[in-house]
Amino acid sequence: MYVIKFEDLSKSDIGIAGGKGANLGELTQAGIPVPPGFVVTAQAYEKFMDEAGINDKVMSILEEIDINDTKALQAAAEEIKTIINEAPIPEDMIVLILEAYNQLCQRVGEDDTDVAIRSSATAEDLPEASFAGQQDTFLHVSGDEEVIEYIRKCWASLFEARAIFYREENNFEHSKVYIAVVVQKMANADKAGVMFTVNPSTGEEIALIEGSWGLGEAVVSGDVTPDNYQVDKKDNEIVNVTISDKKVMYTNDENGTSVKVDVPEEKRKERVLSDEELIELTEMGKRVQAHYGEPMDTEWAFERNNLFLLQARPITTLGDVDVDEGSESSDLGDVLVRGLGASPGMASGKVKIVLDIDELDKIKDGDIMVTTMTTPDMVPAMRRASGIVTDEGGVTCHASIISRELGIPCVVGTGDATATLEENSGVTLDGKKGLVFEGISKTEDASAPVAGVSVEAAPLITVTEVKANVSMPEAAAKAAATGADGVGLLRTEHLMLTAGIHPGKFIADGKEDELIDTIAENVMIVADEFYPKPVWYRTLDAPTDEFITLEGGENEPEEHNPMLGWRGIRRELDQPEILKCEFKAIKKLHEQGYTNIGIMIPLSQSPDELRQAKALCSEVGLEPHKDVDFGMMVEIPAAALTIEDYIDVGIDFVSLGTNDLTQYTLAVDRNNEFVAKHYTEEHPAVMKLIERTIKKCVEAGVTCSICGQAGSVPHIVEKLVGFGITSVSSNTDAVAEVRKTVARAEQKIILDAARKRLE
Repeated sequence: MYVIKFEDLSKSDIGIAGGKGANLGELTQAGIPVPPGFVVTAQAYEKFMDEAGINDKVMSILEEIDINDTKALQAAAEEIKTIINEAPIPEDMIVLILEAYNQLCQRVGEDDTDVAIRSSATAEDLPEASFAGQQDTFLHVSGDEEVIEYIRKCWASLFEARAIFYREENNFEHSKVYIAVVVQKMANADKAGVMFTVNPSTGEEIALIEGSWGLGEAVVSGDVTPDNYQVDKKDNEIVNVTISDKKVMYTNDENGTSVKVDVPEEKRKERVLSDEELIELTEMGKRVQAHYGEPMDTEWAFERNNLFLLQARPITTLGDVDVDEGSESSDLGDVLVRGLGASPGMASGKVKIVLDIDELDKIKDGDIMVTTMTTPDMVPAMRRASGIVTDEGGVTCHASIISRELGIPCVVGTGDATATLEENSGVTLDGKKGLVFEGISKTEDASAPVAGVSVEAAPLITVTEVKANVSMPEAAAKAAATGADGVGLLRTEHLMLTAGIHPGKFIADGKEDELIDTIAENVMIVADEFYPKPVWYRTLDAPTDEFITLEGGENEPEEHNPMLGWRGIRRELDQPEILKCEFKAIKKLHEQGYTNIGIMIPLSQSPDELRQAKALCSEVGLEPHKDVDFGMMVEIPAAALTIEDYIDVGIDFVSLGTNDLTQYTLAVDRNNEFVAKHYTEEHPAVMKLIERTIKKCVEAGVTCSICGQAGSVPHIVEKLVGFGITSVSSNTDAVAEVRKTVARAEQKIILDAARKRLE
């Protein structure tokens, strides 16, 4: 059979329709919206090669190729393609193909409708190898003559130099790989892109979506750095939105031909996908993954607000990359360029800038390949490189996919790496954080297990995150080993107490830089252990009686009740130079790639304090909400009762400090033995303040957590989950138990809801 419609194909038909065609048939049968089309089968290609009498000649050329000789490989490929493009196609095959094309035209109600002619090799889009970009695709093909012409071109593309090299490297016999051709109605996309149904680097259940204007070719090819979105599949929460400067797009000209054009200035930095479209995409991704029973790499398009899936294939790179987590950014030189971490790992080497395909021979084993964007023809050179850096592209572009398959670190979308990095200079790239550093890393493997840590990561998965409270850097490794979802409270004052010097003394002695480094070095230890999970750094909350013992603390005032005195944000606004040093330390870490740190101000009683703190943060060049998440503690009843006013000023998250909130609400000093028996977080007044704060935050879409002792009490945690809290941060030794409690509480909510529906 030479021609088969999508409706008559399934994923088991790879031998007939190739990987792409079989998956399009599977999606069509599953009811996923796919533009209609048909497949010219692999058997049609086989018959063409046999009847034209060219198969033996092609194979003899392949037998003599040295695939590591780039120029000889390209010359042989051109010779083979010429042979195929000049060979006649059997007449009966042409008749059947054109009959199927005309039926497609009638189905969509268009004469000579535009179609995409897409290669679909029988060794393509497989779980063990993607063959990304190895064969050709032709867009906006129309009319009988063009359809036949470009089907032949797809057959010839089975012998592109890049495809020959890839098959050799993956041990696929040339004689046993055939090619089918997909003929599919063009989706004239207003916006398009790629979606991985899990994070392709880590396997996390996050829908990773990239999109740009026009046809998806710009995203897949890497011609543009697309917008990047991450959606938590558990609850469709949009956890990250990165808007890029999208300089080019593919669209149709007046002749219906696909052309690359500049994006209008007003749309370059405009967000491509709305929240509603992201959720629609994520839901489709869930359907596709559930249908296939494994994570999938898909291509999508929106045409006049209608969503279509253009392709689906298994993700081939999960678990392939052996990531060296030992090197820390602090061990390296200055950051030279920044981009997106596309393939994790660390790599060092000499920069080799490739601006033309003829320059590939300059890439030697261990070099860092720097280019505008990789193409499939570059795969042989990529194989020799120890790392890849590109100007354009997102984490789903060609460079990213191939780097993950090859198991080499990759940073994409830097914007200017080819102009900034110097030829033959030594650099180190971090493919997880998306950074390129000056110099060759001397760090060996520092990823040995931490002595004394025996806590196993909890296997339970909960919608409500369970984080850990961390008081000092030395405790970070043990906290991370619990599998906690981040750090809900990193206390600054303990870092100061460890240093033994009053922060005001650093300022008085003109040693602000030393103070900044002290804070940064200690916070970095925690941020690195948990990266990329969030770490919420609470700015200095130092009661005077604790700091009076430090060197330089002799001028601390004596207060009758330090817990109600000069501490928290009220003190920091009186001593802004200390607070600015803290902000500068976080800025320094942010520039080193530790973008997982959020800033949290303590003990606020007025939204104006939040406003002033944000202004000081901006003053040091760290923009709240844009550069860093900015939040606050809720420890004073006044803050709980006016939380909506704080939300109006602008906050990304809040954390309930129930220890202080309880004693301030009940007028009970928890450290006073005479009244300690009256101290309880479960007092109705305290619980009402907690409930009010959580629900107001939920309404406003503000992340809400708890970090006080109440977060480690199981029956209180159950109530918090019922209120809708986003996360619970507990002491390290309680993380596993709290996660079990959270899981039970979530299950109870589901069961109660189900019972109510049955009543």
